[in-house]
Amino acid sequence: MVVIGAGLAGLRLAARLGAGTGADTGRRVTVLGEERHAPYNRVLLAEVLAGRYAPGVTALPDPGPALRRGVRAVRVDRADRTVHCDDGSAERYDALVLATGSNAVLPPLRGLFEPRGRELPDGVHAFRTMDDCLALSAAVAVRSGVRAVVIGGGLLGVSAARALAERGAQVVLAQQGERLMERQLDADASALLHAHLTALGIEIHTRCRVRGLRTTRGPAGGRRVDGVEFADGYRLDAEVVVLACGVRPRTGLALAAGLDVRTGIVVDDRLRTSDPLVHAIGDCAEHAGRVYGLAGPALDQADALARQLGGATAPGYTGTRALTRLTLTTPAASTTTSGTATSGTATATSGTATLDLAVFGETTALPGDDVVSLADATRRTYRKVVVRGDRLVGGVLLGELSTVGALARSWQDAETLTDLSHLLTDDGGS
Repeated sequence: MVVIGAGLAGLRLAARLGAGTGADTGRRVTVLGEERHAPYNRVLLAEVLAGRYAPGVTALPDPGPALRRGVRAVRVDRADRTVHCDDGSAERYDALVLATGSNAVLPPLRGLFEPRGRELPDGVHAFRTMDDCLALSAAVAVRSGVRAVVIGGGLLGVSAARALAERGAQVVLAQQGERLMERQLDADASALLHAHLTALGIEIHTRCRVRGLRTTRGPAGGRRVDGVEFADGYRLDAEVVVLACGVRPRTGLALAAGLDVRTGIVVDDRLRTSDPLVHAIGDCAEHAGRVYGLAGPALDQADALARQLGGATAPGYTGTRALTRLTLTTPAASTTTSGTATSGTATATSGTATLDLAVFGETTALPGDDVVSLADATRRTYRKVVVRGDRLVGGVLLGELSTVGALARSWQDAETLTDLSHLLTDDGGS
């Protein structure tokens, strides 16, 4: 078996199939990882950028000799059941798993690339890989007050902006949409998030489209960014620009191999592509018309595929109900404690305060839905749940997550609700 991709999904599958355990499973697993870094958890990159975690803290379990690091798959020959790599080697397979993940979206900005070029100017960074993270860390470490512009106000952009501000950068966050994290949050929750980031010193511009970059030529002829230009003509100086405009599934190998690709690589309930010998899991996979792009579904798919490939009769993959969580930290005037980090409640220690956020399911009500919400402007907490019939279909919790466990279980298990008011109480109705 050959697995292309050494991220969360690929390594979870390899571990489930016995790679790195020393167990004799009768199956030889090879994992191809194009990055030379030891495999890491991308979810924690913002914590590395903020300086709270060392890069080693993000390490994933070592699969041992099953992993070939620094090797990129460049072509899949389905007729010959062979994967060809950029170092000239080839790996034969009986079963192939594509866990190729996703790439950062690079917006069509003037000045981003030179004609027929694909090199980003110095100072311009995506925020997707460990190399991106380390380069950004070096860029803001030169001195306090580095001027940074983050383009994109989704989950990725908010995380990057918060981390850069904690490193002492002067951060401007530019969001083309009308509010921050508009795919996940309603207007009230987004307003609280906006206030929290502003308190951190981040300057936020919504309904603001960046049109292009300003660059200068260095003595060696290379380009370096020195500012951004907005659609209304306003220009802003910048030493660092972060492109946090979302991600796109990596489907190039699958397309070149003739597999069915829409937004992602199309898979069925057994996570098979249009070729039954080739599977896809994680950010690159599209199941039942949906590409998740989240860690939870990637792990669920890896576990489901391991069961299928293990030979045991197992139910197919039917989807994942994913919950998005984010913790933001800001300086606080005083030190208080209102819970523990492990329980998911807001905590302020050592002169800092955290704002926890959890989002799940459908947060926009449809006609006929019931909405229960509770807002506390003083404590900057907000809770909202959406109920359809007698089922909880989604919710937003910001600032105080003591009820998130009970709510998530009720939503994931599609429990029948008998009372709406208990959903927002501190004990979650228990």
